[in-house]
Amino acid sequence: MLVSIFAVVSALAAVAYGFAAALPLTELWKCLLVFVLGIPALSALYVLSAAVVSLFIDPTWPREKQNPLCRAYVADGGGMCCSYCRVRAHLNGGEKLPENERFLLVTNHRSLFDPLMLFNLLKKYNLAFISKPSNMRLPVLGRIAAGACFLPIDRERDREALKTIKAAQEYLRRDLCSICIFPEGTRSKTRELLPFHHGSFKIAQRAPAPLVIAACSGTDQVKKNFPLRRTDVYVDILEVIPAEQVRTMPTAQLAERARTLIEEDLKKREGEV
Repeated sequence: MLVSIFAVVSALAAVAYGFAAALPLTELWKCLLVFVLGIPALSALYVLSAAVVSLFIDPTWPREKQNPLCRAYVADGGGMCCSYCRVRAHLNGGEKLPENERFLLVTNHRSLFDPLMLFNLLKKYNLAFISKPSNMRLPVLGRIAAGACFLPIDRERDREALKTIKAAQEYLRRDLCSICIFPEGTRSKTRELLPFHHGSFKIAQRAPAPLVIAACSGTDQVKKNFPLRRTDVYVDILEVIPAEQVRTMPTAQLAERARTLIEEDLKKREGEV
C-alpha cells in the first residue's frame, strides 16, 4: 500500500516536472527518471522520519499506552518491505477473527518475514509481537517496536520471561492491543515444526482472551525467489478458541492442539498429504 502511494506521488511529480519545465519530446526521459528515482527517495525519507521519531520514544516496558505513530510505522514499514521483496500475502479464514475483543495469536515461525507480513496483513487488529530481546535492541527498529507495544522475552531466564507474560496479559486485559507470539520460540530452519513452549499459552489463559491458532506458509521461500519471482505467502486462520474455554484447558493441551492443527494445515498447503 505504502509503495503504491509512493508510486502515485512520484508519477504526479514527474508529470508536474514535465509541465513546469516545458520539456520537449526528446527530453521526456527526464520525467521517467523523476518517477523511477522518486519511489526509493520517498522510501528513504520514510525511513529517515522513523529514525527521527525513534529518538523521542522511551524503549522501556511495560507501557501505559501505545504510540499510534509507532504502530503505523511498523505496519506500513512491514508492508513496504513485503512490496519491495515481491511478497503477496493471502488471508484465509479471516472471518473467524474476533472483531470486538483482543486476542492472542499463535502461529509457526519460519522467516523474518513472518512478523512483517502478519503485522501489515492484520493491521486492523492491532497486533503487537513478543520477540527475542536482541530484536528490541536494534537501532531505530527496537524503539519503534517498543512504542508499538512489542515485548521482549528471554526464554533463558524464567523470571524475565514471566514478567513478559504478565505484561502481555495486562495489554490484553486493558484492551491496549492484541498479542502475537511464536510458541516455537525461534525460527525453524527446516520445514519441521519445533516443540511448542507451553508458557506462551498462559497469556490467553490468564488474561483471559480468545486464542487464535494460525498457520503461515511460504515466507521461507522469499529469500530464494527474490528478486526474479514473486512469492505468495498464506496465513490460514485455523481455529479460534473462546476465552471461557481457554481458561478451562491446561496449557499443555492448548499447545498440543495448536501444534497439531498447524502441522496438518502446513502439510495440506505444501502438498505433503
